[in-house]
Amino acid sequence: MSTVVYISNADSGDIAILSMATDGTLAPLGTAEVGGTVMPLAVSPCRCFLYVARRSEPMAVVSFAIDPTSGALSRLGEAPLPASMAYIATDRSGRWLFAASYQGDVVTVSPIAADGRAGPVRQSIATGRHAHAILPAPSNRHVLATSLGGGVVMQFAFDAASGQLTPNVPAALTVRPGAGPRHLRFHPNGRLVYLLNELDASVDVLGFDADTGTLAPLQTVDSLPPGFEGEPWAADLQLTPDGRFLYASERRSSTLAAFRIDADSGRLALVGHVPTETQPRGFAIDSRGQWLLAVGQLSDRLSRYAIDPVSGALASVQRIEVGRNPNWVEIVDLPAP
Repeated sequence: MSTVVYISNADSGDIAILSMATDGTLAPLGTAEVGGTVMPLAVSPCRCFLYVARRSEPMAVVSFAIDPTSGALSRLGEAPLPASMAYIATDRSGRWLFAASYQGDVVTVSPIAADGRAGPVRQSIATGRHAHAILPAPSNRHVLATSLGGGVVMQFAFDAASGQLTPNVPAALTVRPGAGPRHLRFHPNGRLVYLLNELDASVDVLGFDADTGTLAPLQTVDSLPPGFEGEPWAADLQLTPDGRFLYASERRSSTLAAFRIDADSGRLALVGHVPTETQPRGFAIDSRGQWLLAVGQLSDRLSRYAIDPVSGALASVQRIEVGRNPNWVEIVDLPAP
């Protein structure tokens, strides 16, 4: 199985393409030009297409085809977006593209054609201040989205046939004042959601009812390193594919926090913190749960960490240059020939 890594570089206006060897070693393969401020990425479920949101004018989603042998990107086209999108994701069928706008206070749904091209927005829903992330549930019948300024996680029903989002009942889960809900992840078991809050760098463990698509609070933990002083600025969180470990990035301390996930309750226990690239916005974990790749917006570099399979602790094993202001990482196992 061949694996490639895609990194969006906001100030370079391109996507860096890296190969990942079977031992995890990364090597540059080239770049794909996009133009403008290149930030959020999303990969289709079939691993055939890559989508990127341009956050400068003209704001758009740009669609690429992924070469199944080399991982090279071929530009398919672009479609306009109504605002600067902080996050994009496809639905579980790969037929719809979701987007959330921090500046525009809106979430949108766009159709994806059979050839992989994302089209113009089909639905736009006003949100509370600073929508930040949007993700479909494993069943594809529900969608969750965060409003950082509104202090809520919005809950939607989703019709995959029409691409329509409808507010659930209740329409949102309210998070603690001052927390700032930012990014979220579903546990592989489908019964838990982990929410990273930007403003206080806390992580919430939430129960998820797969039938109703609604959330319930279970636990809150701190992701800041010992002795931290100043204003937190949490960025991203990821889980290992087996659901045993969770990691969170914090930009002011330039650290990664590691947590062990209890197999029965889903509750978190701190493993520890490691220093990482300066101002780490995005990172990713490979499909085997062996490697964590983190980029630094101010270092223009990527660090690769080995994940200890027993403890979940991280060990730095490689560091390479990638591009100017790297901020998003996607690791893609190419489809078998």
